[in-house]
Amino acid sequence: MNHPSIIGASIPRLDGRAKVTGRAIYTDDIKAPGMLFGALLRSPIPHGRIKRIDVSKARALAGVKDVIVGADTPQIKYGNWRLVPASQDELPLAVDKVRFVGDEVAAVAAVSSDIAQRALELIEVEYEELPAIYSVEEATAEGAPLIHEESQGNVSLVRKIEYGDLEEWFAKADLILEDEFKVHAVSHAYLEPCSSLAVPDEGGRVTLYTSTQTPYIVQCLLAHTLGIPENYVRVMKTQVGGGFGGKMELRPWEFSASFMALRTGLPVKFTLNRAEELSYGRRRHPMSIYSKVGFSKDGKLLAKDFQVMLDGGAYNAMGPTATFLCGTFGNMLYNFPAYRYYGRHVYTNKPPASAMRGFGAPQAAFANETQLNLAAEKLGIDPIEIRLINAMQTGDVIPDVATVSSCGFKECLEKVREISGWDAKRQAKTPNKGLGVGCFSFISGGVFNWFDTKYNFSAAEVKVFDDGTAQLASMACDIGQGTDTVLRQILAAELGISIEKIRLIAMDTAATPKADLGSWGSRVTLMNGNAVIQAARKIKDMLVPVLFSQFDLNQIHDVAFEGDEVFVKANPKKRMSFAECVYKALRGRRGEPLSAYGYYTPRDKGLVSPAFSFGAQVAEVSVDEDTGLVTVDQMYTAHDCGVAINKMAVEGQLEGAIQMGLGYTLSEQFVMREGHTLNNTFLDYKMPTAEDMPPSVYAEVETYEPEGPFGAKEAGEGLAIPTAPAIAHGVFEATGFRCRKLPITPERLLRGMGKLR
Repeated sequence: MNHPSIIGASIPRLDGRAKVTGRAIYTDDIKAPGMLFGALLRSPIPHGRIKRIDVSKARALAGVKDVIVGADTPQIKYGNWRLVPASQDELPLAVDKVRFVGDEVAAVAAVSSDIAQRALELIEVEYEELPAIYSVEEATAEGAPLIHEESQGNVSLVRKIEYGDLEEWFAKADLILEDEFKVHAVSHAYLEPCSSLAVPDEGGRVTLYTSTQTPYIVQCLLAHTLGIPENYVRVMKTQVGGGFGGKMELRPWEFSASFMALRTGLPVKFTLNRAEELSYGRRRHPMSIYSKVGFSKDGKLLAKDFQVMLDGGAYNAMGPTATFLCGTFGNMLYNFPAYRYYGRHVYTNKPPASAMRGFGAPQAAFANETQLNLAAEKLGIDPIEIRLINAMQTGDVIPDVATVSSCGFKECLEKVREISGWDAKRQAKTPNKGLGVGCFSFISGGVFNWFDTKYNFSAAEVKVFDDGTAQLASMACDIGQGTDTVLRQILAAELGISIEKIRLIAMDTAATPKADLGSWGSRVTLMNGNAVIQAARKIKDMLVPVLFSQFDLNQIHDVAFEGDEVFVKANPKKRMSFAECVYKALRGRRGEPLSAYGYYTPRDKGLVSPAFSFGAQVAEVSVDEDTGLVTVDQMYTAHDCGVAINKMAVEGQLEGAIQMGLGYTLSEQFVMREGHTLNNTFLDYKMPTAEDMPPSVYAEVETYEPEGPFGAKEAGEGLAIPTAPAIAHGVFEATGFRCRKLPITPERLLRGMGKLR
């Protein structure tokens, strides 16, 4: 299919120069007259009742302007899952009970950060310690102490999926695998620590500058917890130094800054440090997974029983969504005649787990793909071949999820086999080296309205001017993935003007159309892109009559918008510049602005998502059998993201995803002792650096997604899914050790090889 030339081009991110030269403005760069500095007092124990808090000494300290505790606030619980009020289990500041080391207990605002920190030391808190629980097995054991009294057995949510006759299909199986897997928590490790600045406005209103990927969600929840009208809160997102799901909720510092700004009449800023982020910040869900899978002797998948306990930590956060999606990802990519999922979100006395790139998919895929590789070995089938036997195709139905409208999965498998030299390398096996494969599919935004918004999921406003320029207003969030550039590409393609002529106004709840649910679930390109196209087409409908009038055309003609011009396709001589067309339209409308709104909400497109990406990845690894060190020598990836809007951006997503996957697989983990995080610096939290990155070969498999803008679909999160199973498979091929627990540290590998006790 023909696309405008800007679609598929490699365009550097338009914010890139400002970021690399230091001119980009992040929240902590902003200063306001009279600004106070905030600090949070956190619980030193993992579980306990608050018996007494005395803040009198802190309030008396010179330079302290405000001190608040939970009892001073409206004490309104909140959470992103507004559709299920019972799931809203957090308070901005603890009132009667703390549930993890780091739970926020009090907040201080002072004229300097040093004074604010000294004030925290003067606050006296008396706790009654309660038994603490650190694993899902302990939490769900009979008689376990309750972390939230209203949650029976410490289970906050249950998700079930079932179709097909499981017993019947297992009875037909020639091979049945039953395995248990353990996957662990890791940090988002975004480079910019969270920061929020609240500025009081007239009439009890507040403007919040904050590092977030969901300004509309923050606006709604902040207004709710403050007890003020929604429109009294204005959220303005500045540049965001990464999010990956870790900045998509209302956080206590956002509430505390706003609450104290309204109390004092002065701006209040909170900025976390790296130790706070690593010790108390959101993290990926650890999971305990049981998976029973049945195969025919020719490699056909017959049945799957998938049981998962998600360790949610102290609060729900985005755990309900991860619980739902984990079950969905458990039966994606491949066709199962019978499938059962039983997922439980479990409370423990650890920092809350929440959304993180992939939203339950990396954990599910590690189990899924590992068992496929194990089955291939036992059945004597090539690991890529067993996937081709079972691979989904366009038109396949995922029960209770969707009908797959575009799918290049088989093509991805064939392509990654080609570019990796899979067949030849497997035949010429080298000692201590291995080739492993892992695959993925991911959503292009969610359909389920868990936030219970009354607005469309995405919206955009487009204005055009007689100098040939346009303005795009959108609440969509660029958190480093480059959507500010991609949305301008889409508008430029639709209006036929150069991208440099488009001004973007973004992420301001008072100046951009309501509403937008933010950046998560790889939704922005598809959903916001469709909203941009709809608004642009309304603008074009206003301009086409001008062309007809100019050339006295009395019948319908196909009109093209290209190269900053508007012309009749059948007679290209009948043309005018885009600027002139807008000028004449404005004159004809007596100066009424040329402005249009576009909206997008996926309807009747399936229970989960309007579109799905697919892909396959091969990892080439080397293992030092004496030290247990795993080195990833080369990565090969084939990816179906529909039509790539910006190829350079897709490649950037791939590189970032591999970096996150490397850390998840080989090195990153939290070292915990009695609820305390011990490795809270980047020196001790072993995240891969540029020197650890392997060379990577990438192949695009283009399909056309009918629901996506110009045929595009997801290209951000899916790429983070296959790396762990691919590397783990490569390690097995090199050593014979089949890993079912992450990360694959040297100690764990040597122990698995029988070389370390």
